Amino acid sequence: MQNKLEVVSIHTVPHITEDIRLYNYLKGVFVELPSSKSIKKTLAKGWIHINGEKASSGDWVKEGMQISLYQQTESTLKPYNIEVNIIYQDDWLAIVDKPAGITTSGNRFDTLENALQCKLITSSQPDAYVNPRAVHRLDKATSGLVIIAKTKKTRVLLGQMLEAHSIDKRYHALISGDIPSVGQITDPIEGLGASSFYRKITHVPSLRTNKLTLVELAPLTGRTHQLRIHMANRGTPILGDSLYGEEGKVLKRKGLFLVAVSLQFTHPISQENLTISIPTPPKFLKRMHIEEKQFIKYNSDIE
Repeated sequence: MQNKLEVVSIHTVPHITEDIRLYNYLKGVFVELPSSKSIKKTLAKGWIHINGEKASSGDWVKEGMQISLYQQTESTLKPYNIEVNIIYQDDWLAIVDKPAGITTSGNRFDTLENALQCKLITSSQPDAYVNPRAVHRLDKATSGLVIIAKTKKTRVLLGQMLEAHSIDKRYHALISGDIPSVGQITDPIEGLGASSFYRKITHVPSLRTNKLTLVELAPLTGRTHQLRIHMANRGTPILGDSLYGEEGKVLKRKGLFLVAVSLQFTHPISQENLTISIPTPPKFLKRMHIEEKQFIKYNSDIE
């Protein structure tokens, strides 16, 4: 059964001195809308009303208007019972290691958010979520670190930090082929600017792709599938990428070899500098060992 809608916050427009559209005005008004993306989605769903009527992003904001924010009522769903490693948590946020193969959030049962029910220590803060919320997403096929907000204020502040690119996110990936020691890719994605940093860690010979390379990646912008697209564009797709990889060279049934291994940011409440990391998954190193072993065996057999 779908949750009902309820008014969660009401804002009365004070005296304003310039004309401004609703979409732009809403930035920073409601703690429940931590980013431009969340404002856009909420407007599209019709969950923002002006003086009791559904609003649109282009409406002009005027003094005295009453802006109401609706959201679905929170309810405790049946937890999705899978193991999730909790790397860090306090009263305001948690950082967890998302398994590959599940979505981060969404209107379905098998999500990371649903899997975290009853696994996190409940926040004592007055604005605590019944069900803690992911602050950002990883692709379903990608594993690794995800920040979870336990309170509404934390989610807003972290959302602002993401928009300001003040959260450093690092990934490890196995790519098909070789790559320079360090560099930056700036190919636009769907007409929008995009930038990714890369650093080569090590490589092994491979019969399948000549070389198999372990790299560190950092998205300097936040486009959908950015790292996967940028690696594929330069002819070195991420191993196991059935969407952007080269036909005939995709390693089937082994998953995507992309993992979020590190997060570095200033805690939005305590102002503590947090650096959280996890090791490269064993399957990455095992794959490299297999590829190198096969290469050596093949070449010794033909000598």
